[in-house]
Amino acid sequence: MRNLSRAIGAITPSATMAIADRAKAMIRDGIDVISLSIGEPDFPTPQHITDAAIDALQRGETHYAPSRGIPELLEAVAEKFSTENAIPASPADCIVTAGAKDAIRLLCQAVLNPGDEAIILDPSWVSYEPCIQMAGGKAVHYPLDPVTFQPGESLAEAITPATRMIIVNTPSNPTGSILTRSSLGIIADLCSDHDLLALSDEIYEKLVYDGAEHISLASIHDMAERTLTVNGFSKAYAMTGWRLGYAAGPSQVINYMNRIQQHSVSHPTTFVMWGGVAALKGDQSCVTEMRDEFARRRSFVISRLRQAGFACAPADGAFYAFANVGGDDSAVASEWLEEKHVAVTPGSAFCAPGWVRMSYATSMERLEEALDRVCGE
Repeated sequence: MRNLSRAIGAITPSATMAIADRAKAMIRDGIDVISLSIGEPDFPTPQHITDAAIDALQRGETHYAPSRGIPELLEAVAEKFSTENAIPASPADCIVTAGAKDAIRLLCQAVLNPGDEAIILDPSWVSYEPCIQMAGGKAVHYPLDPVTFQPGESLAEAITPATRMIIVNTPSNPTGSILTRSSLGIIADLCSDHDLLALSDEIYEKLVYDGAEHISLASIHDMAERTLTVNGFSKAYAMTGWRLGYAAGPSQVINYMNRIQQHSVSHPTTFVMWGGVAALKGDQSCVTEMRDEFARRRSFVISRLRQAGFACAPADGAFYAFANVGGDDSAVASEWLEEKHVAVTPGSAFCAPGWVRMSYATSMERLEEALDRVCGE
């Protein structure tokens, strides 16, 4: 066989998926593994959302749809951004995608040319760099403060003539930290001063705790003109398997993303998009109930870890505890999996060696057992 793609060969496989697959294999072998490795809510998709998709199937919504998404969902997305995030958006400024991850991939391909640089704030989600690489770009890693997990004025030093974009994730996967208005202001000023785009991944925006405030980057200064805001349904509505995301931003960027979508997936699954309409326009009490339960679990997990002597990142949002294990994180994660039968993700996967990520998106009963195994009863 002739040589395969060097660009794809340079991409590291997903560490989160690798750990999850390993845990599942052990479970198939009859081992009682508690998996805290993957970011997936353990709740069922709310019934009114499922019913909307079933109704769409039954009335024949099984054919091609407009490539940017059905008008009803684009209108709901634009209204959501305008009313909830203070981001001025019309349906023409929005696109619906096959998951939030695919919106990120589409954006990178739409705006990056070979050799262009995109700055990632570390610790960072595992798929940002591969999306940049697949677009021919280069990832530049900027380490956040190891205590506050906020950027400083030194972020300016990461900018070069090749810099095209800064990637922001708030609330953060893996840390759970939320960028403050001051931190977002630093990023906004740099984008304005250097004519940069920003990608703001806000998939965990509805999962914030203890009065923490989520602020959309595109809502401050002139950032709506240079920010692509990405969101989706997987986390807040327990719809990971539905593969439905959305984004808003400058119309030229959205149009370029749509060109790629037209020649790849064509559009998200038609009847699934009707579930998205129900999610955004329907009763939001389901989101509140899930968030309240995540908050209860968060309090328990962070407390147990700190009692056991682990320093944790500020867990103001998302559903992760990010704990400093003070050594070889891969070795610790392997030991916990093989000996204690608890699966966590090494921090090195997120460019944060010495840390591990634990998802508390599982039942309290299983979390109690997992923490007993890891920290001792």
